[in-house]
Amino acid sequence: MDYVIKIGGEAGQGIQTIGDTLARVFSRRGCHVFTDQDYESRVRGGHNFYRIRFSDKPVFCARESVDILIALDKESIKRYEKLLSLNGLIIYDSEKMKESFNSERFIDIPFSRLAQEHGGSSIMANSAAIGAVHGMLNMELDAINTIFNDAFSKKGEQTVQANISTAKAGYDFAADACVLCSFDLPQKTEPLMMISTTEALAAGAIASGCGFYAAYPMTPSTGIMNYLASKESSCGIIVEQAEDEIAAINMALGASYAGLRAMTGTSGGGFALMVEGLSLAGMTETPVVICLGQRPGPATGLPTRTEQAELMFSLFAGHGEFPRVIFAPRDPEQAFYLINKAFDLTEKYQIPVFMLFDQYLSDAQWTFSGFDLSKIGYKDYRLRTEQLKSLEKYSRYSFTDTGISPMAVPGASGHLVVVDSDEHNEAGHIIEDAETRNAMVNKRLHRKMPLIRQEVSAPLIYGSSDAELVIVGWGSTYGPLKEAVDALSGKINAALVHFQEVFPLPADERSAYMDVIRKARVSICVENNATSQFAFLLRAEKGISFTYHINRFDGRPFTIDSVLEDINGLI
Repeated sequence: MDYVIKIGGEAGQGIQTIGDTLARVFSRRGCHVFTDQDYESRVRGGHNFYRIRFSDKPVFCARESVDILIALDKESIKRYEKLLSLNGLIIYDSEKMKESFNSERFIDIPFSRLAQEHGGSSIMANSAAIGAVHGMLNMELDAINTIFNDAFSKKGEQTVQANISTAKAGYDFAADACVLCSFDLPQKTEPLMMISTTEALAAGAIASGCGFYAAYPMTPSTGIMNYLASKESSCGIIVEQAEDEIAAINMALGASYAGLRAMTGTSGGGFALMVEGLSLAGMTETPVVICLGQRPGPATGLPTRTEQAELMFSLFAGHGEFPRVIFAPRDPEQAFYLINKAFDLTEKYQIPVFMLFDQYLSDAQWTFSGFDLSKIGYKDYRLRTEQLKSLEKYSRYSFTDTGISPMAVPGASGHLVVVDSDEHNEAGHIIEDAETRNAMVNKRLHRKMPLIRQEVSAPLIYGSSDAELVIVGWGSTYGPLKEAVDALSGKINAALVHFQEVFPLPADERSAYMDVIRKARVSICVENNATSQFAFLLRAEKGISFTYHINRFDGRPFTIDSVLEDINGLI
């Protein structure tokens, strides 16, 4: 079983409501779910869609073919009718659309009229559509009743029952009308957790001891702030909506200096404003985690679309030279664990650490059995009251073999804590001499970087151990690339080398990935950008070149279908 439901229509028609509700129903039924969205940067109008892929086996990306299309406007039929699978069907409301389609593939269901008759208001038409899908799938309504109760209980029992009655009416109508329905769902199993990457990043930050988050709202990072703000009281975290991104990163640095684990989040345009603060973190060696959500640029670009075009920006941003770490999780599960590592490294090495994601990852949702909290670590690297009492002398920037200096919390003891954004000596006071300058750069950069590199995990190598074809990707491309390797495995020995810990690249002795790429007859680097930024990094750092490059930069993510078409076209 592997089905796709697509809901298409204009902004404001409740597309996300239908999609989110159905996705939650399937996840609570024990189905493996992947969802993604495509929407314009406008409140009403335009054309949007919400896509749900659900299966009895784990799924990792979107698929182009559609099994059930819920068409809320004519444009949806025009765009997606050609994508119907062999047994695919379209449900629509001819009364609302003011047009009928005489084809056995179309099922006319009066969503608005059913809502008016059974719920008392046409505003519940979406509940009729949700019920209709249940009827087509011959799926029980108990999960939807629970979801409606959770969603509408604050509006009163009458509203809850009205939506339930409307969904039942949609169910009965579709079950009777859909004579061609042949969908086969497995028995119910244990419910699965469904979560997005922004939610996972936020939850992982809380689990990692994050005490302060400052940001200015900007798609696609806003979901992190929304989630953390909802947990302020219960989790003891301070969330501040700053007046702009400059203030946000400086607030985070201030909170970090004061002794809290701190984080900020933004997108490319906002990060452009944060860059001076990034260099401040580099000079003062102040820990901070930066969640950077990528979307197409330059300038405002496509605000609600996706891209992987800010790898070089995050790698080279900031004036001067200082170490940094860049992570790019492949899915929500890895985001949860990887942000824990980000907090550990930023505190341990006193450097900025980036969590690089994108609009696609932000909007998409996956199902998992749950997160293992035993994998979450916490070590406080700061010197607090008891440790400081035993020190005769404290210097914030003491020279050490590792380059890591003691980091005290101000006000925790009688020692003076000095931090300076100018070049400084061990005590933190401004200097001008060349000898101290050389020593400080070596301490901050050259002593730390070899140690940081040893902390970086090797990329995932998936597929044939003797691959003729190697596909390389990073971050959000994992799902379609993994499924592409699975699809190609019967025709050619293929493997995927996928990076989630992007910079610095792992030490050579820690991974066999270079041999896998170099031994392949054909190597292809797949990226959501125009200039193959990760391939550039691999060539600069490791001397690796690729046979081919596949680049997509139209603001849309790769799907399994588009990746296979591109790869087959090359080989």
